[in-house]
Amino acid sequence: MPLSNSQYDEIFRKYDEKQLASQHQLERRTKDVYARIPALKEIDDAIATCSVEQARRLLDGDEAALATLREKLSDYRRQKEQLLQEHGIASDYLKPVYHCPDCKDTGYVNGRRCHCFEQAAINLVYTQSNLKEILERENFSTFSFDYYSADDINPATGRSSLETARDAVAKCHDFIDHFDSTFSNLYLYGDTGIGKTFLSNCIAKELLDRGHSVIYFTAFQLFDILSKGVFKRDEEALLSHRNIFDCDLLIIDDLGTELSNSFTTSQLFLCINERILRQKSTIISTNLGMNQLADIYSERVLSRISSNYTLLKLFGADIRILKRHRQHFYPCISLEQSIENKTYVTIL
Repeated sequence: MPLSNSQYDEIFRKYDEKQLASQHQLERRTKDVYARIPALKEIDDAIATCSVEQARRLLDGDEAALATLREKLSDYRRQKEQLLQEHGIASDYLKPVYHCPDCKDTGYVNGRRCHCFEQAAINLVYTQSNLKEILERENFSTFSFDYYSADDINPATGRSSLETARDAVAKCHDFIDHFDSTFSNLYLYGDTGIGKTFLSNCIAKELLDRGHSVIYFTAFQLFDILSKGVFKRDEEALLSHRNIFDCDLLIIDDLGTELSNSFTTSQLFLCINERILRQKSTIISTNLGMNQLADIYSERVLSRISSNYTLLKLFGADIRILKRHRQHFYPCISLEQSIENKTYVTIL
């Protein structure tokens, strides 16, 4: 992901801050443990002395020096772990704590950008830090099936709202579990307020936690950036344009709410087709069914989505209405009881 010099500087400044904070934390812990266990400092001093001595002997041509050093260091490590255990301290307490263990907060692994660097670049370019706050609220640990009724049946499929939701969540977990090995995409559709965006956020959090780069856009934001990449074509616009095609997962939320025209139609096809060719996964959430999708965006777009995306339709009552109804009218009744009794509020 290309960045300007100032953007590089900003990212690496944050890495420096993380490394410095980790160093200070380790120094505080070491000082505290030395005060509690003086013998531990003696062992560390012995390790330092041994290392210098063995290095000197190795430079003098003593080929057995390295093996001897390893043996002594292994013995000292066992002594340290035993002392820490005897005092109820974790064996890794005196090791640096990194935000990213993979690159040790350097931003690079084996000369290549770490996944944390890629996500930091995305967050910087698109100012997506607010997404992290949303994902703390909207994730699988806060997802509830209580909002979906077992009595609300779709006459076209014979399946209930609850069954459909359980199936959708299972497919979302499968998407996550096989993300690294199987290329796939999701098309979440259904009425407003049925949990499509929430499920997209659940997936985003899981993949971010696993080190993947994720970009979230509303349809309006996506087409705005794509238009700047086509018409403005300055460095920042082109950078943003490229990132849309390079990120591990692109989430397009509320497709169909933007002002559609020939440009959005062509750009949507370009976006989804290019990501398919690059084997980069995409999630689309929308109120549009297949017929509406074809009417607004063309048969070509429909063909790409129907043949390359897993279609997940959700239906049922508007969850936001259910929440307001529960809070204002039935504060002492569980949401599950409210759904079973179908005590919904209809807003005309």
